[in-house]
Amino acid sequence: MMSSDGLAIAALCAYAGLAAAVVAWQAWRCPAGPAIWWLYVAERIMCGLLWRVRPRSGDGSEGRCPFPTDSGALIVANHRSPVDPIVLWQNHHLASSRRTIRPIGFLMAREYYEQPSLNWFFKAMHAIPVTRAVQDTGAVRQAVHRLRAGELVGIFPEGGLNTGPPGIKPANPGVAFLALNTDAPIYPVYIHAAPTGRSMLRAFFSPARVRLIYGEPISLAAYRGDNNRKNQELLREVTDVIMTAVANLGGVPYAGTVAEAEPRSSRRPQASHADANLNPLLNRS
Repeated sequence: MMSSDGLAIAALCAYAGLAAAVVAWQAWRCPAGPAIWWLYVAERIMCGLLWRVRPRSGDGSEGRCPFPTDSGALIVANHRSPVDPIVLWQNHHLASSRRTIRPIGFLMAREYYEQPSLNWFFKAMHAIPVTRAVQDTGAVRQAVHRLRAGELVGIFPEGGLNTGPPGIKPANPGVAFLALNTDAPIYPVYIHAAPTGRSMLRAFFSPARVRLIYGEPISLAAYRGDNNRKNQELLREVTDVIMTAVANLGGVPYAGTVAEAEPRSSRRPQASHADANLNPLLNRS
């Protein structure tokens, strides 16, 4: 007969095998694929234990991520930390009882996307690489296509990291182009106190107390019907509407669109169609 110690070891092995089978089954049944499931487990650990991410509503009460579980949405946020895309992914599956894990395809600079050590991660997360040195209209078309196909797309209209004083930098009107060319809802989010550091690696492993402040979806019905004014003036106006909503969530000032923040002498001639405004979006994403 097996000794008591042997029985205990056998029981522990059986429990471990059962736990491993349950984990493997959960990963396999994830609609977005096993890689997304494993990445989300790691993200939950980082956000819960190291960064202590907590959701809040615009009125300051405890909130819940409002992103849809089965349709497209454009997610717009401020950008002060390299971990911003990760914390925005936190708790998105709790928006309904379905607990659906979905990737958020963020627009990001191609030079970071193609780093060999991280390319697999960005591909798994469905990131959209943007070539900043040229007019990469393909990236914008891909973002519009995904929104129309019911996927989640994320964008930081400030462009690079905002390392200045509290507030939101001049935003790029390209975010308005994406918003006006789809029927997807626009969700503003303000990220408060995300970890920063002199290097990306230090930010990833720095403890923090992050707060995600979710706003109500922004209605652009009045602007989407303005077919006779889809020029830079309209794009700047819609950008101001979107970014003011983000700034109000954080109680910080907003500096206006890129064109408004530039001295008049340094502005380029304005184009008459929205397509001419793709360059600013792509050059700053």
